[in-house]
Amino acid sequence: MLQRLCTVFRRPMFWHGTHHHDSNDATKRLFDTVSSTVKGIQQINYVVEHDPKLTAEEKSKMKQFLIYRYDPADENDFPKYVSYYVDLKKIPPMYLDALLYIKDNYDSSLSLRRSCREGICGSCSMNCNGLHKLACIHAIDTDLTQPAYITPLGHMFVVKDLVVDMTNFYTQYKTIDPYLKRKTPKEGNKEYIQSVEDRKLLDGLYECVLCACCSTSCPSYWWHPDRYLGPAVLMQAYRWIVDSRDEYTDERLEKLAEDVKVEDCQNIGMCSFTCPKGLDPQRSMNHLMKLIEEYKERKIASATL
Repeated sequence: MLQRLCTVFRRPMFWHGTHHHDSNDATKRLFDTVSSTVKGIQQINYVVEHDPKLTAEEKSKMKQFLIYRYDPADENDFPKYVSYYVDLKKIPPMYLDALLYIKDNYDSSLSLRRSCREGICGSCSMNCNGLHKLACIHAIDTDLTQPAYITPLGHMFVVKDLVVDMTNFYTQYKTIDPYLKRKTPKEGNKEYIQSVEDRKLLDGLYECVLCACCSTSCPSYWWHPDRYLGPAVLMQAYRWIVDSRDEYTDERLEKLAEDVKVEDCQNIGMCSFTCPKGLDPQRSMNHLMKLIEEYKERKIASATL
């Protein structure tokens, strides 16, 4: 049976059941929680040394990596951190480089996702020292006196080690119909032309690699992952709504206005803070919520005519 990562971290949930607090206060609480989480990680529940024969002198010349390990399919296994020491002179500078070195040279049983190694595919998203990042483009802290902590994306079901179940995230993405929808038949093989200004509206949106770093850092998504779509999916919904070539704008807005698909956003901003691509989901969601509100007002006004 899959276990939640929070069974290890025991993260405090300051906002549970609260939906109308001041956004600045919520932001402060969010960063307090991140700080508490990092402190909690530093008080590791259980650590296993991969190589207990290493001397203190040998360890002092290498970087310590504390990596979350757990296989829910093995009834005899339990969540733990395994300590590995790596000579940083032997590897390139990114977290993924260290993980692959450990997997290739120390422990082939370590499970993780990776593919492009260029920050394009979004596969290697994980928690690196308390923040959700892409391991392939996040540099290792070279301070040998401080360990590097690597854990799965928070508040997700762990499949094995650093691999989490992304089924719910991808299912939610599918619900927004992430493709161009037209009502007007296409004429021949002509492309749908956009003005330079209309094309610029998509900048900062289409670059999203669906790594889920932002959504899994969002307290609102922690509260309602079954109903709230989260910043990554909502930013992509906004991407198609503002695309001048799409002809289903109102239908998209109507669908997003249901339940808490959008309105559970508390403007905390952790999504934009943690995005490894430097995008701004918070800004996109603010624009999206304004468009939804305008759509509702238009709908009410037309009903009263």
